Amino acid sequence: MSYATKNLKNVLGSIAGLILVSAIGLCQFYAHVPFKDAAGPQIAAGGGMHLLLAIVMAVFACFIGFLVFSVFLRHDSDDDLHITFAPVPNHLSHKDSQ
Repeated sequence: MSYATKNLKNVLGSIAGLILVSAIGLCQFYAHVPFKDAAGPQIAAGGGMHLLLAIVMAVFACFIGFLVFSVFLRHDSDDDLHITFAPVPNHLSHKDSQ
């Protein structure tokens, strides 16, 4: 059983956080992009701070995405199968010194 299935609530919360950070970054980028009306002049031009916040949120979303999806590759130590040698019987463990 993987870590993701054991801690499904944490994984779903992390994915929700990833979506939230991505939405904030998208809104900040949308606030930065200038638009034109039918006559041609720009009616809304966002400042550089909106672009900076959008870039920071995009980098943060990529980092969270890496962490969330790396959970699915995590190895669970409970699933290990340890193969060991069988114990040697006592009469075979000592060589006779004759």
